[in-house]
Amino acid sequence: MNPILRDEEYVFCSVDPHNNNYLKLDPICIFREDEGLTLIVQRDRADAADMSYSSVFRMVTLSIHSSLDAVGFLATITSKLAEYGISVNPVSAYYHDHLFVPAARAGEVMKLLREFSTDRANV
Repeated sequence: MNPILRDEEYVFCSVDPHNNNYLKLDPICIFREDEGLTLIVQRDRADAADMSYSSVFRMVTLSIHSSLDAVGFLATITSKLAEYGISVNPVSAYYHDHLFVPAARAGEVMKLLREFSTDRANV
């Protein structure tokens, strides 16, 4: 799966969908919910805009081209990380899956994903 840890720190924020000022934040993801728009933005941009958030994440991109129809791929990965008490907020995009993991545990996540990938290759 060749995981790639991105340098930036990211946060999840919620904004009013009727206020387009959020576009200045250049979010990497926007999701419409009943309560408002959820944005995933770089932490420094959220801080500069004085936006509230509760947790800080790093993004791990699984550089294998994954199918949007794949069954169980992310479940297997998130279950493995759950065994170590690591939360994961996955986002599936057209080409890749992306995992938002607690920033403080990003190094541990990368180690586990590499081990997991090697173990699966040897099966």
